[in-house]
Amino acid sequence: MLPPLSPAEEKLLLDFADPEALGDRGRNLAASSLKALLANAEFHGVLPIMLRKLRERGDADLPQDAALQQKLAELRDQATIATGQSMLLQYHGDRIMKALAAKGVAARIVKGPVFARKLYRHAADRPYTDIDILVDPAGIDAANTTIAECGFELASGEAQSHELQEFKWLEKENASLLIELHGNLVHDTGMRRRLSLGFRELQAIDGGEADTPAALLTIAIVHAAGGHKFHRLQLCVDVLQGVRALRSPEAEARLLEAARMTGIELELATVLNVTGRLFDEPRAIELANHIKPDLSIRLAKWLITGNMLLRVNSREKMRSRLSRDAFRWIQRLARPRPYPA
Repeated sequence: MLPPLSPAEEKLLLDFADPEALGDRGRNLAASSLKALLANAEFHGVLPIMLRKLRERGDADLPQDAALQQKLAELRDQATIATGQSMLLQYHGDRIMKALAAKGVAARIVKGPVFARKLYRHAADRPYTDIDILVDPAGIDAANTTIAECGFELASGEAQSHELQEFKWLEKENASLLIELHGNLVHDTGMRRRLSLGFRELQAIDGGEADTPAALLTIAIVHAAGGHKFHRLQLCVDVLQGVRALRSPEAEARLLEAARMTGIELELATVLNVTGRLFDEPRAIELANHIKPDLSIRLAKWLITGNMLLRVNSREKMRSRLSRDAFRWIQRLARPRPYPA
């Protein structure tokens, strides 16, 4: 269980987690408060951003507490290792992509490295622990064969992997290197009758370009609400940065059209609403309100709140878990909205 945070400390955590927020808040914090914030930031996947802001501020401003200084040194060393791991993963991802291209298998890397490069001013703010490769379902067998030829072995059950359209591959010489091959970014078969985000959908959203803001934000929304069920703050930070990347009315219109096409209007309304309220980003809330709320959306917004997300591993974790489980059932039971042919 994470160290509890006061409401003021939760606000500080959000300030530290926001890549674009000023890093000069929370000066004169007690060592105990700072250690609690560091523990929460690590759990929520936003520690690299917090460490960068503390480094930019300077250690002279920090409490002169031996235990705190030792913990900071350990976390900074771990962050350096994580950056190196991300670079190694990117190398293998690029190697596999070249092999897939040589065989004529259409594929694209999604999430981690693309988010880091496209959405974050400091790429090290967004480390990643695997490489996600998306292919058309018709190319899954050829892609799996290619990844095996690149020195990886399947680490997930074959039957279940085909059902989920998600194959996990580990490098034979270094089991810390994980490649995930996807035929669809929506793995829950109960939800896939309503929403789908695959290679062809992303191509349609991009409209001949590559990794457009609308496509990246669509992926971030599905990642937050369709894959991981709001289990950490980093998911909403990706969405926050995706909203900021929408720099024109045309990009916003493309996002809303993507939501209709892929069936993620419920997820878009829910994720943008909670992200906007967490980070005081009115544009996210405005975009969420473009989706006409039905009963499922009203219930989802009531269940998925900032407190629910911040306290996912606190004394209130059971309440948070129940809310997130209820949201998953809403996703499975929600009726598909009609989309014009």
